[in-house]
Amino acid sequence: MIPRRACSCGCSCGRGTTSSGFTIPSAELNLAEGGRYRFRMAPPEGEPFHLSGEFLEIDPPFRLVYTFRWEEPTPDDRDTVVDLSLQTADDGTRLALSQGPFLTEERLELHRGGWTDSFEKLQAVLESRG
Repeated sequence: MIPRRACSCGCSCGRGTTSSGFTIPSAELNLAEGGRYRFRMAPPEGEPFHLSGEFLEIDPPFRLVYTFRWEEPTPDDRDTVVDLSLQTADDGTRLALSQGPFLTEERLELHRGGWTDSFEKLQAVLESRG
């Protein structure tokens, strides 16, 4: 669960560290329906890569739906749709996520691992705030 107070705070998007030590050296973001985003991500070792997409639905603070596209795709990559929603719960806020479709189980597991790392990092930050 995400405490209610965590969902009302502002956030910034841009330079920072993501899951597993990846960094985001640059980010472009037009957070509006039909707006686009583009992130340059750098792994701890190796060449940077880019991901981008379009915001399909924005219903603050309840729902965000957007496309996800690797700009340097592997043959098994395809565009996916990410649907994030927040729902009120007795002890806070429940975050629900879906993303797909994926062409292979390997690509699904890659994304599942990234989301899991990200949510674990979010949980640690929220717990550190008490």
